Amino acid sequence: MPEGKVGRKGSIMNADEMSNRLDAVAEILLRCFLFSLAILIVWFMSYVVGGDWIYSIHSKWFDLSKHEFALMNYYGMALLKLCAIVFFLLPYGSIKLMLRKKNFSP
Repeated sequence: MPEGKVGRKGSIMNADEMSNRLDAVAEILLRCFLFSLAILIVWFMSYVVGGDWIYSIHSKWFDLSKHEFALMNYYGMALLKLCAIVFFLLPYGSIKLMLRKKNFSP
């Protein structure tokens, strides 16, 4: 029996197919990371440019001080950045390192 992983329909997946699928997953993870960074930049710029206006809207709905509003934005941005790194960038890097190691091994 040939060496490889079993696919969805029970067929055997060879090393090239596995490498291609992992490369596709890595590219998706990279795009997700870049998209989350774009969201982070938009969030930061909207907070810097229109922070007072956004605060005035939210302070009507919720009983928030400016300090609490600033902390919520700061912690939210930090959480988004942490999640982007942990869930998208680290898996992307590990897949790329594994594929690179596999290509250099005899």
